[in-house]
Amino acid sequence: MRVAIVHYWFLTRRGGERVVEALGELFPQADLFTLVANPQTLSPELRAHRLTTSFLQSIPGGRRWHRHLLPLYPLALEQFDLRGYDLVISSESGPAKGVLTAPDTCHICYCHTPMRYLWNSYHDYKQGSGLGGLGKVVFGVTAHYGRLWDLASAARVDHFVANSHTVAARIRKYYRRDAEVIYPPVEVCGVPFDGKHEDHYLAVGQLVNYKRMDLAISACNHLGRKLRVVGAGEDYKRLRRMAGKNVTFLGTLSDQEVRDQYAQCRALLFPGEEDFGIVPVEAQASGRPVIAFAKGGARETLIGADPDEPELTGQSTGVFFEEPSPSSLAKAILKFEVMESRFSPAFIRSHAEQFDRQHFLRKMSRFVAERFKEYRALEAAPGQHECVAVAAGGDDLPPLCGS
Repeated sequence: MRVAIVHYWFLTRRGGERVVEALGELFPQADLFTLVANPQTLSPELRAHRLTTSFLQSIPGGRRWHRHLLPLYPLALEQFDLRGYDLVISSESGPAKGVLTAPDTCHICYCHTPMRYLWNSYHDYKQGSGLGGLGKVVFGVTAHYGRLWDLASAARVDHFVANSHTVAARIRKYYRRDAEVIYPPVEVCGVPFDGKHEDHYLAVGQLVNYKRMDLAISACNHLGRKLRVVGAGEDYKRLRRMAGKNVTFLGTLSDQEVRDQYAQCRALLFPGEEDFGIVPVEAQASGRPVIAFAKGGARETLIGADPDEPELTGQSTGVFFEEPSPSSLAKAILKFEVMESRFSPAFIRSHAEQFDRQHFLRKMSRFVAERFKEYRALEAAPGQHECVAVAAGGDDLPPLCGS
């Protein structure tokens, strides 16, 4: 079976790239297609596959300014020649699903989220500090046509998979399509933990606006709590200026170094709304509690403790805060500290095991096999299946397909 995996871009190694690595393990024969790629960031697992990039790769500055090339995404994707592939899997939180496939090709889209900057976070992006006056006008016009194309490209997908129920709801809202929920792969079972920790909090993620690292910094400044921040991004200078002496920026770390940071912290602060959120699951794999904003994927991966029922804290994995404000997060930190000794690292770790990589491999393998078999059966005998569907409406219908 010839398999193609289409990913929006390979420029960093985050959750989306780890999904592709797992898909590559399921389909070692698969070819990779992407808009732009930085070969230096490709993992050894991805380098084992043949990689094809679009013409955007040849545009000067295309990799650095790829987000500004939104109007060219449809043309770039539609140039990929996917004829001859039996199965196409698109890994989507950008435009990857917009490829053209043959009638006998089954197209499955693993959707991390419909494009945020076109749909649910459109106004946040448009009003953000990264766009000037002219940029906001241009973005507004191109985003309008981008939504039209994105909706049309959703019709090219035969089956959707969502990385969370939060994303499945967005797919229903924007595309009017149902989606199977299969959580993304997280390394859990191989992560050691001993339950010991130090006297500081931790925040991990890209330093960009929607991650809301500013909330974690402001809350810890106000409470005088130590905070370590792991990650890099365009918001670094702004966050550094607002941080007090209690905040330490560690930059980009290796996977093992990040695991060490998880194991050492009192708790992870997770102040942004995420589609799924691998970071809180990784922290729980190390047995550490999470203090998270009560929206998005965190609602699916955490068990929030109730201050009114402290005896149940040992069966919880963190604390939620309801408003995206420093004061709301600070109150949640204080609630956590009251209950801190009651959290069970062993229970937190056991809860995280349901998101382990092996579960993703098993569920995704089964889903692809079933949907591919169904697709080929329908393609092989469309008339027969049409007759069965019509005949199911009642015994008084005349036979339409033979005797």
